[in-house]
Amino acid sequence: MARHTDVAFRQLCKEQGADVMVTEFVQSEALIRDNVKAWEMVDFTETQRPMGVQIFGATPKSMAKAAQMVCERMRPDFLDLNFGCPAHKVIEQNAGSGLLRCTPLLYDLVKAVKDAIPDIPLTAKMRIGWDYSSIVAVEVATHLEKLGVEAIAVHGRTKEQGYSGEANWDWIAQVAHAVSIPVIGNGDIKDGPTAIRRQREAGVSGIMIGRAALANPWIFSEVKAALNGVNEQRPVVSAQQRWDAIIRLTELTLEVHASRLGSRDMGWMLNRLHPLTYGLPGSRKIRDQIRQCKRLDDLRQLRDAHLAELSTLRTC
Repeated sequence: MARHTDVAFRQLCKEQGADVMVTEFVQSEALIRDNVKAWEMVDFTETQRPMGVQIFGATPKSMAKAAQMVCERMRPDFLDLNFGCPAHKVIEQNAGSGLLRCTPLLYDLVKAVKDAIPDIPLTAKMRIGWDYSSIVAVEVATHLEKLGVEAIAVHGRTKEQGYSGEANWDWIAQVAHAVSIPVIGNGDIKDGPTAIRRQREAGVSGIMIGRAALANPWIFSEVKAALNGVNEQRPVVSAQQRWDAIIRLTELTLEVHASRLGSRDMGWMLNRLHPLTYGLPGSRKIRDQIRQCKRLDDLRQLRDAHLAELSTLRTC
């Protein structure tokens, strides 16, 4: 997810049980121009493998060139193509989910990339269509399989839906039954029981989790436990666990970015901590207080004070 799933946040998710992860999506032309920020976005560590790099664009030649560059420099376990992003700035380039209304170009793009990196597994992330009058999920998935794509993640919304409404898992199920390659279902997975139900009903090979992880990185271990039949009841995340995650993400983010910034000042990164405060008692107040933190020690002191306050309340 753009602006969220950098190498630091992915490490937090990995520590909580995420199996396979993908980088933020990066524009092919930015990689070809050797844009420093673009290459930072596709960075990952060896401990995060198996790891995929996701790129987007609308020009077969540029996508093929970017794919070659990524695979040569980063050596990802697979390359992922984005046909799902509904953001206007992506759509106006005729990229992301915009390609679902221009499937011949989408197929040309996939073929060009596959020809450029024949020995690297190629996957794709897509939505079910541009809108409900033009659902193309089964058609596109079937064609992608013929072109050599080895797995497909399907988000059960149209481009026009954005992130509103509910994900349509009936269409995801139709895709899963139409192709022989693995299909990963995505959309509205918020806990272990939902993951079990969706996997069984749709017949998908795996579950992809996105936005839910921002406030709940523990969802990965929860879903894995549920899928293994260990515990189908959603575990309660304690205040201590939330603070541990907040501090851990801060440490990882500073470790990744401090050398580039030349400072240990953490003011620039505070917004990315906010989702992790949801579920904390007095979370709105905590978010206001986090905005005042300048250093990691400030955040630690806030944590200690908050946990001490909660402990006092429990003993009263």
